[in-house]
Amino acid sequence: ADESSGYESESAGGERSGAAAASGTRGRQRRARTAFTSEQVCRLEKTFQRQKYLGATERRKLAAALQLSEIQIKTWFQNRRMKLKRQI
Repeated sequence: ADESSGYESESAGGERSGAAAASGTRGRQRRARTAFTSEQVCRLEKTFQRQKYLGATERRKLAAALQLSEIQIKTWFQNRRMKLKRQI
């Protein structure tokens, strides 16, 4: 596990599809998808309802409170804004 990024690497146990190998990703390990707990999602959603964008300080505080990396928080907010945009 890579503690600094908050992600775990998948094993390269031959699970790559032929298309992935053909596209030049051979040899690289993909990062595992983050599984947020229901408590984390609830807190993220509540924060998102108050403000759609987080500054660096707010992101740092939220990441520490939820035991996630700042990049995971940033990505979650980006994805949530896109979801909102699609719904509208």
